[in-house]
Amino acid sequence: CAGGVRSAFAAKTLQELGYTNVVSMAGGFGKWKDEGRQWSTPASLTAEQRNRYQRHILLPEVGVEGQAKLLASKVLLLGAGGLGSPAALYLAAAGVGTIGIVDMDEVDASNLQRQILHNIDRIGDRKVDSAKKTLTMLNPDVDVVTYDTRLDASNIMDIIAGYDVIVDGADNFPSRYVLNDASVKLGIPVVHGSIFRFEGMVTVFDPKNGPTYRDMVPEPPPAELAPSCAEAGVLGVLPGIVGSIQALETIKLLLSLGESLVGRILAIDTTEMEFRTFKLRSDPSNEVTYANRERIEVRDLDGLCAPWLSH
Repeated sequence: CAGGVRSAFAAKTLQELGYTNVVSMAGGFGKWKDEGRQWSTPASLTAEQRNRYQRHILLPEVGVEGQAKLLASKVLLLGAGGLGSPAALYLAAAGVGTIGIVDMDEVDASNLQRQILHNIDRIGDRKVDSAKKTLTMLNPDVDVVTYDTRLDASNIMDIIAGYDVIVDGADNFPSRYVLNDASVKLGIPVVHGSIFRFEGMVTVFDPKNGPTYRDMVPEPPPAELAPSCAEAGVLGVLPGIVGSIQALETIKLLLSLGESLVGRILAIDTTEMEFRTFKLRSDPSNEVTYANRERIEVRDLDGLCAPWLSH
């Protein structure tokens, strides 16, 4: 210890318990340094990183080891829009070492009400390019990998392979289903979020340990029952809440912290300011499972988003 008092007490206690090879250094680590003796700190973080992430390092559940793990982690975000913006910002600020972003859209003035990765000077720019500029300025430790493309069966396996966690900010059912099938096949956890008007929800799909998207939504609802945000509107701050929770759940997965939302749905109603949690269980009729991963065929989906499995 720093002054030698606590270590002396600990050594005495261990000796009373029968341990013999126990030594306490008189004066502690402080005296060791004062005498000019050699010492070194772990080389896993630079001095600049220790300063940047000091509030993380102070948390016993994170510490230097946890921060080093974040810096070595890879997270893929599907979408650089309403949900992807806050999620990306907080993951970059936290020091997630590699952040991939998939989006094929460009910045529009109507995005700025909620998509905080972008600004008025970026209107007309590709969203992935705008996102990379913002995240790199926030934290140069982060390697931002961009995919200016639509995620589909022809590219999804190559894009998502190698990532530790995927943050799903997709706004359409075909993308969600093809992501589900590919992530289940590869066993990659997905932190799912969705928003509608004043309501949002977050859950975690871990193919190896719990239910997945097809368990929650076996088939897409009719279009008239599921209008998009462009059609129904959304309160601008809502994706900030949902996307931040997605970032939090992602960090928890990366560091194995606490209880994740695997098997649970967190529903948010901002008009009543209610947060409710519902159980989500696996559907026995769902065959798109990690146990069946060898049979899963990732294909572009029809209007029913039906799964493809080999026999």
